[in-house]
Amino acid sequence: MYWIKIRLAIAALLVGAMGFQGCAVAPLMHRGGILVDTWAEVKADDKTVAEILAAFHQAEQALGTQNLDALMNLYATEYRYHGLTKEDLRKIWAQLFADYQGLRSNHIFSRIVVRSERTPSAEITCTGSLWAMSRQTGDRVNVDSWYGEVHHLLYEDGAWRIRGHAGEAPKGIQFGVAPHPFF
Repeated sequence: MYWIKIRLAIAALLVGAMGFQGCAVAPLMHRGGILVDTWAEVKADDKTVAEILAAFHQAEQALGTQNLDALMNLYATEYRYHGLTKEDLRKIWAQLFADYQGLRSNHIFSRIVVRSERTPSAEITCTGSLWAMSRQTGDRVNVDSWYGEVHHLLYEDGAWRIRGHAGEAPKGIQFGVAPHPFF
């Protein structure tokens, strides 16, 4: 019985220490950034990976300057996801820019697989978040977050662009969570 109490106490200390460490690291996530995980599965040449990362970096820069036209360059002409089109996303982003300032996103890529077909395509598994400051309250707000989202990209007009995301459209909004259309 004594050893069980000691083990529980040690476990509680470790969990508490990890929790505090997570709190200390959390502010770093609000700076925005794109990262390929060191353990990521990458099936593409370095040049292609660099081009894909450049597309996301350009989108991040567009977020920071709230340049809607530059941000929309990340999306393919025929973007489709859960019934949303590129024009639908333009309206959503315009409203986000009206409601928030200082938007930043974080992307951690855990898988990049490129297929060299007539039109090159890629699947990127990504975990991340979209943060901003509310213009109304001045508070920092988590606008969106995602885990293991699969972005489908294609090479269109000389650049990599998102054409949609994996997954079926939900039959209804579950637990108040909407589908993730952004990145």
